[in-house]
Amino acid sequence: MPRGRPRKNPADVLIKSAELIGWALGGIEREIVETRHRLSALTAQANQLRARIGAKGARAAAPPAAVPADAAARAGRKRRRRRKLSPEARKRISERMKKRWAEYRKNKNKS
Repeated sequence: MPRGRPRKNPADVLIKSAELIGWALGGIEREIVETRHRLSALTAQANQLRARIGAKGARAAAPPAAVPADAAARAGRKRRRRRKLSPEARKRISERMKKRWAEYRKNKNKS
């Protein structure tokens, strides 16, 4: 009997790799089934909570995907109010930036 590890037969390797792929697929399919069960349980729980807060609150608490596209577009069109800087604050910022850039240019020329 020859010493050492037995040589691999290409047919055996293919069978083992097919087995491994089969096990992996089985595991993935189990995960998919479990995830679907979890999703259905969470959906049922969300529906119970929506029923508790009533019809009016359910619309407000609906996830963004459940909101119609035209309503989402209208909500996105609202203009945000911007804070306004006083002229003094603008001047201070301007002076600081001018000073900062002057310092940067001075250091850049030294290098």
